[in-house]
Amino acid sequence: MEEHCTPRQICDKYHAIHKEIYEWFDLSFDKFGRTSTPQQTEICQAIFQNLWERNWLSENIMQQLYCDTCSRFLADRFVEGVCPTPGCGYEDARGDQCESCGKLLNPTELLKPRCKVCRNPPRIRDTEHLFLELPKLKDRLEEYIKNTSVIGGWSQNAVQATNAWTREGLKPRCITRDLKWGVPVPLEKFKDKVFYVWFDAPIGYVSITACYTKDWEKWWKNPENVELFQFMGKDNVPFHTVMFPSTLLGTGENWTLMKTISVTEYLNYEAGKFSKSKGMGVFGNDAKDTNIPVEVWRYYLLTNRPEVSDTLFTWVDLQAKQNSELLKNLGNFVHRCLSFLAKPSGEGYGSIVPDAPGAEAHKLTVDLGERVGKLVEQYVEAMEKVKLKQGLKTAMSISSEGNGYLQDSQFWKLYKEDPAACAIVVKTSIGLVHLLATLFEPFMPSFSHKVLGQLNLPYETLSLSDEKGDVEQAGKPWNIVPAGHKIGKPEPLFSEMKDEEVNYYRRKFAGSQADRVERAAAEAINVAEQIKKTTISDGVEKKGAEAKKSAEARRKSTTSTPKDLPVSIARIDIRVGLITNVQKHPDADSLYVEEIDVGEPAKRTVVSGLVKYIPLEEMQNRKVLVVCNLKPASMRGIKSQAMVLAASNDDHTIVELVSPPEDASVGERLKFPGFDGEPDEVLNPKKKIWETVQPDLHTTTDLIACYKGVPFTTSAGVCKVSSVTCGSIK
Repeated sequence: MEEHCTPRQICDKYHAIHKEIYEWFDLSFDKFGRTSTPQQTEICQAIFQNLWERNWLSENIMQQLYCDTCSRFLADRFVEGVCPTPGCGYEDARGDQCESCGKLLNPTELLKPRCKVCRNPPRIRDTEHLFLELPKLKDRLEEYIKNTSVIGGWSQNAVQATNAWTREGLKPRCITRDLKWGVPVPLEKFKDKVFYVWFDAPIGYVSITACYTKDWEKWWKNPENVELFQFMGKDNVPFHTVMFPSTLLGTGENWTLMKTISVTEYLNYEAGKFSKSKGMGVFGNDAKDTNIPVEVWRYYLLTNRPEVSDTLFTWVDLQAKQNSELLKNLGNFVHRCLSFLAKPSGEGYGSIVPDAPGAEAHKLTVDLGERVGKLVEQYVEAMEKVKLKQGLKTAMSISSEGNGYLQDSQFWKLYKEDPAACAIVVKTSIGLVHLLATLFEPFMPSFSHKVLGQLNLPYETLSLSDEKGDVEQAGKPWNIVPAGHKIGKPEPLFSEMKDEEVNYYRRKFAGSQADRVERAAAEAINVAEQIKKTTISDGVEKKGAEAKKSAEARRKSTTSTPKDLPVSIARIDIRVGLITNVQKHPDADSLYVEEIDVGEPAKRTVVSGLVKYIPLEEMQNRKVLVVCNLKPASMRGIKSQAMVLAASNDDHTIVELVSPPEDASVGERLKFPGFDGEPDEVLNPKKKIWETVQPDLHTTTDLIACYKGVPFTTSAGVCKVSSVTCGSIK
């Protein structure tokens, strides 16, 4: 409702956004699915029918909040109010759960409830619903919890959250809602209702598997041969340890139930809490846009994983972890080993791993092997018990051992004084580098891939299998990489994060996302006012001089700008242009060839694929937005020197030009308040800056062109489209 889109459009939009973010974070899925599929409806309704026939469901009248202003029953998350839990009193508790104390709620329990949409108080109204009879399933559920929590090694917070639910006494749980979007209830009496999300959503695990393979029952109805591990925040524990198991147990079928659950506490942000609903903190799309490497993000978030108690995200701590642990410990060890090996003969080994006879008699090396072997055993034990934080810490300890080994060996002296001992140290260290690539792969796969590239070894060599003897081999790192192997080119793996970068990120991500948009809007007004006060010359001579001066300034800015500046819209040179001439491409029916004035001495030739969307006469003498710093590309024999921006709807049946205000000055570069800096002179295609920025270009329900919610701003106002809402711009 807030985005003025249908539920289907919202699902489509955020499914694509999340998929892109997960891919960037190096999170891979056999199937990244969703619950709005025919398979979900079929399996969900089949489970329901089974429960219905086995009398585990009941009908009852419940009181639900109804908003007279919006003329609808309110879904749980469309209700906010004061938490009724003694000692809490949080004023913005949601209808299903209090974010402050974690208590699960029913909307009618809230004090001073209000509709989240219109902010008016709703009234209580009777409505008939279906309930899962948890009290009748109590014995089966408690037996499952008692046995599995021990066998599966449930985390302590998972056990506590589950016991808190069962200790209060299980009550019938409503599994239907008065909504239109969701899986419909397959009973005539309840045909206008859908299943409640926490009945429906966990079944998505099953249905998404069914979308992936028709043999899904080999996974989900095979507990003798399949173990199910689940990871989640503590808010969601009861739905996975009480509700979902009860649902499956009630069917009487041989379902694969969860064996192990790993639960995290809260990760707080700087001075407050992360909150998706309030937009507080740094989220996946924000992390992607910082230009901080993905391996740094993964390392920091995992080493700071709140497994036992709440932890705190701070930019200063991220900087410390990157500089001290990744750069000076892990990165230093790997680069030191490989760069020495790569030195030419007489200084190193010409990139060839030396033979190292006598390694098992070299005390310093044998002692290292014993310590590393024990650490690898600890690593395996931690990972088997899903103690991810401990596993990561143990892997970093092995890197520290490697650095100490290099220092104690003084290999730079051994190279001349004792070549045989130096060869042992070098071969052992190269083995440790490979071992570290193996141990860090679950945490930082991109790091491991880079190391393998520098080692010139295939991905298949990463293995930590007892059956293959890999764990035992870890205690003899001198045997891991064979003598005579030639490595690739060593390169630094991490860079230093500067104080000014930390300060930049702290300012950029201060407050809520709403605060950031408000700041950006205020700055947009200021920018527009400042641009209006600037004298713009329409003389050809002055125009040329200004363009030359501007280009030179951009060149200097580009050359002096650190390469690790964040990728954002500020790197893109978008200007107001005027199409002075347009004709169809002589060799392509779908292309226009335009001559566009972008405020330079000479007009630019631009080729656009707009023929089937926009009539020729509508293109003539029209102001448009032009991306001016893309690398020129030949299109059917004509070199295109820029790109015209257009917006399209989801299925690409409607395409419209993004138009600046009529009074906007030709050649004026657009501003995006909150994203400051000069654009690159020419975008480097290998850096994929445009490809990174483009997915965040969109139109709003008010037809305004935006980047991450910030309007395309000119001195004359914001830029718009004619009719495409919630569209993509490119």
